[in-house]
Amino acid sequence: MRLKMLVSALFLLALLPLSAFAAGNSSLKGSYATVPGQDFKYDGKTVEVVEFMSFYCDHCYEFEKSIPVIMGNFPKKVKWSIVPIYWGQGSSKPGEAYFLARDAGKGDQMAKAIFHANFIEKKDIGDIATLESIAAKLGMPFDFSRRLRSGEKAAEASRALEMAGVYRIEETPSLVIAGNILTNPHASGHDIASFRDNAITIIKSIVE
Repeated sequence: MRLKMLVSALFLLALLPLSAFAAGNSSLKGSYATVPGQDFKYDGKTVEVVEFMSFYCDHCYEFEKSIPVIMGNFPKKVKWSIVPIYWGQGSSKPGEAYFLARDAGKGDQMAKAIFHANFIEKKDIGDIATLESIAAKLGMPFDFSRRLRSGEKAAEASRALEMAGVYRIEETPSLVIAGNILTNPHASGHDIASFRDNAITIIKSIVE
């Protein structure tokens, strides 16, 4: 009898919607998965969103325009950060350049400039000379070139890839919201507008 009750209980548990398992928060809405081994984190004030992206990714370039829209829906309630990763034939250098610029307070400008160089100017963003030219236009410190060429941020670029593995990132862009809520464009048929709206739905269900 106890075995039958246990089996019945497990069966009913399996039927519960996914949203019921995100940190025990049954109010979450939208399409998402929860990251195993990671905790839900929300202090009641600010939702942290980590975007895993690639400067080689056309969907990431398209999605960049959606970020101000998402944040604009939640003034001062969203903390957004990006983790640049690369796969295949891509180079770690664009990500390294971004990390150097971020530390100098120019991360957003560098990200936009790298995207522009790749998708508009059709330049090789893995080429150090291209990145040096971008840095010069942004007024980066004089030692940017030396630090980029020496691989000062190579370890951080490697850690970004390791972090992507920890969070089960399978495509870019992917968002990790509030510590363990994972969503990407796959659920929306890779329609970036729908992906943006899904992110807004998830965040709204957290803050409200």
